[in-house]
Amino acid sequence: MFYAYETGHGLPHDPFKAIVAPRPIGWITSMSRTGAINLAPYSFFNGVNTRPALVSFSSEGRKDSLTFVEETKEFVCNLATWDLREAMNLTSAPFPRGVDEMRAAGLTPAPSRLVKPPRVAEAPCALECKWLTTVSLDDLTGEPAGCHVVFGQVVGVHIDDRFLVDGRLDTAAMKPIARCGYDEYSVLDAVFRMTRPTGVDVAADGTLAPAVRSATGA
Repeated sequence: MFYAYETGHGLPHDPFKAIVAPRPIGWITSMSRTGAINLAPYSFFNGVNTRPALVSFSSEGRKDSLTFVEETKEFVCNLATWDLREAMNLTSAPFPRGVDEMRAAGLTPAPSRLVKPPRVAEAPCALECKWLTTVSLDDLTGEPAGCHVVFGQVVGVHIDDRFLVDGRLDTAAMKPIARCGYDEYSVLDAVFRMTRPTGVDVAADGTLAPAVRSATGA
C-alpha cells in the first residue's frame, strides 16, 4: 500500500511508529527549580554525537520533563531494561505535577555526581546531562507542530561494572528495551558484529568488487 500522510492510511491504527522502530527509550529524570522530581520515558530519543557526547529527546507537547529541564538546565537519561519494564511503563502514567514518579514506581533515587536530578539506582547505566537547547518545530504550513526537541550534552556516565567484559560494555546482557508501534516493545538480548569497510573498490559497471561484497555481506 501507499498513502499520503495528510490524506490518511485507512487502517485501524497509525503504522508510523511501527515503521520507525525499535526506538531507544530515554528514561528522563528531571528536577524543577523548587526540587520536584520527575521521571518519564520518551521513545523519540537517541544519541546524536560522540565528541562531545550529545543526546536528544522529543516531547509532544510541553510536558513536565521539558519544563523542568528548561528550568534547571540538567537531566539524566536512565537505561530502561527488561527487568525494569513494569516500572518504566508505570512512570508513563499521567501523574499530577508534584508526584515523584520514581518513588511511586518503587524505584530508588541515587545521587548524581555532576547534576542535581537523581538517577535510577536500579538502571545499569545512566547519563548525566546538561541542557544545550530546545528546538520547537513547525510543520510545512508554518504552524507549530507541538514538537519540542531537547538537546543535552553528556557530562557524566554511570555503568554497572557487572556488564563490563574485556573493556567492552555488554549491551545484550543488560537487556535494554525499545519502543515499537502501538503497545509493543522489544528487548535486545543478542547482538552480532560487522566490521566497517575501510575502502570500497567499485568496478567499471558501478558494482562492488567481489572482496567488498563478501566483507559487507552484500
